Amino acid sequence: MKTYVVGGAVRDELLGLAVKDRDWVVVGATPQEMLDQGFQQVGRDFPVFLHPQNHEEYALARTERKTAPGYTGFVVHAAPDVSLEDDLLRRDLTINAIAKDEAGTLIDPHNGRADLAARVLRHVSQAFAEDPVRILRVARFAARFADFSIAPETLALMRGMVAAGEVDALVPERVWQELARGLMEGKPSRMVEALRECGALDRLLPELDALWGVPQRADYHPEVDTGVHVMMVIDMAARLGAALPARFASLMHDLGKGRTPADILPRHHGHEAKSVTLLEAICERLKVPADCRDVGRLTARFHGDMHRVAELRAETQLTVLERCDALRRSERFEMILLACEADYRGRLGWEERDYVQAATWRAALAAVRAVDAGAIAAATAAANPDRVDTQAIPDAIRAARVEALRALKAASR
Repeated sequence: MKTYVVGGAVRDELLGLAVKDRDWVVVGATPQEMLDQGFQQVGRDFPVFLHPQNHEEYALARTERKTAPGYTGFVVHAAPDVSLEDDLLRRDLTINAIAKDEAGTLIDPHNGRADLAARVLRHVSQAFAEDPVRILRVARFAARFADFSIAPETLALMRGMVAAGEVDALVPERVWQELARGLMEGKPSRMVEALRECGALDRLLPELDALWGVPQRADYHPEVDTGVHVMMVIDMAARLGAALPARFASLMHDLGKGRTPADILPRHHGHEAKSVTLLEAICERLKVPADCRDVGRLTARFHGDMHRVAELRAETQLTVLERCDALRRSERFEMILLACEADYRGRLGWEERDYVQAATWRAALAAVRAVDAGAIAAATAAANPDRVDTQAIPDAIRAARVEALRALKAASR
């Protein structure tokens, strides 16, 4: 029985990056031998065990044989006669197919170290084509390692997998899981660009893929192309350290521009409502979590109003705050503001501009919060003790809030 550190831990150590988790491969053991040593089995499809002390994952060396379309159609063989080289051959990329033994010696049968030095993402073998999740993983690694390129032969293999319909067999939950992880990388635009380059974006997110080649007004969008703009926006969201809901909103905020009639381009009247409809369909299809869906929907609907806050009447400002439920959900409102800042600064030459609108919206929210709704409710009820008017109190509170916003606007002039 021999154990080896494999995959990301070895890769990151060689790149000089912090190693967060270590995965191990065990050669020459049976499941019962692992259990006898106190390991806890957790793998359902193949034998994976947790170390009794540090709880790191130890997997028996295994091979896989494709039996059906998709990423679940495999027969796994894990036995003492499976070698380390057999196990490494089934891995996705050469940079993830490097192992290190207990003495610190590297085992690198697929030249992963050379590809690390050359900054190349390259598949290990033709077995790559058997698992469509690997397309998403390569795209995610492109977002994590922004200075790495995808090997031409690997990109060609990915295109062939898309053409063969392998991507269509992916389950929504796994697609969302990989997209979410990629959005949280340092340069998420590279994930989207990789998916687009191999044709997978059109199959997974056709609403997003439709944005390339759609022009916008150059005075507001010097980069012109909507797809290019959205890539700049999600990278800006990453630069701003946005949480996942805000990054997802940044990716989805302009979907409606892909449905703008050609005869009104480069203007996009009413694209916000179209964006909401398209986004909700995506969220349903990919089973997107509620927090990402809600921040995405509200950003898509109101990002234009957020940018134009200085031009809005007090009544409209209050309506936006109400629709965003900003008084009760201030943390979510901050994510919407951050996504809007990414949208504003995700434009050619606008990257270093201050998004003063965010401070204006925070001041507006503070002014609304300062209105004593309880006192207004009590005074309204006392003024009409003999008549029950269920709308009188909400109307009075709203009128006071509008007046507070009017006073704020007047003071800022």
